[in-house]
Amino acid sequence: MAKIFDRLLLFVYSLSIGILSLIAILLLSNVLPLSLTESDEQMLTLVSIIVAAVLFLLSIRFFYISVKRDRHSLPSIDQRTEYGDIQISIETIENLSYKAATRVRGIREVKTRIRITDAGLEIVVRAMVDGEASILTLTEEVQKQVHDYVEEITGIPVSNVSVYIANLVQSTVIKSRVE
Repeated sequence: MAKIFDRLLLFVYSLSIGILSLIAILLLSNVLPLSLTESDEQMLTLVSIIVAAVLFLLSIRFFYISVKRDRHSLPSIDQRTEYGDIQISIETIENLSYKAATRVRGIREVKTRIRITDAGLEIVVRAMVDGEASILTLTEEVQKQVHDYVEEITGIPVSNVSVYIANLVQSTVIKSRVE
C-alpha cells in the first residue's frame, strides 16, 4: 500500500513540477504577459508559498525514500542456530547451484533460479548440452549434484531440482583446409 501511495505522490509531484516549469518558461519569455493588481499579487504570493511548501515536503519524502535502506530488497533465507542468526541470500544459493551444475561434464551455459517453498528449496536449472552424452544421464547427474551440493553447503533442504535443456551448444571447431 505504501508503494502505491509513494508512486501516486511521485506522479503528482512530477506533474506539478512540469506544469510550474512550463508556466515559468511562458512568463519569463513574455509569451504570457502578467499584469496584476496589488490584491492579486498578494494572493499569487500566498498560493506560491503554499505550492512551494507542498513541493518541498514532497521532495523531502522522496529524498528519504531514495536513501533509506530497504531490508527486503535482497531476498534471503534466515536460519537460527544455537550461536545466532544466519542469512543466506538467494543469489548465493543460485551461484552454488550454478557451480554444482557446471561441474557435470557435457553441461554448458547454465542459468539457475531458486524458489522457496514450505518443503524446501525448488531449484530450476536451465542449461545447454554438448550433445556427446545421453541427455537423461546428464540431467540426472545435474539433479543429484545440485541437490547434494546445495544441501551440504547451506544446510537447507532441497525439495526439487528441475532441469531444462534449452538446446545443444554449437561446436566451434574450425576445420583447416589443405590445398
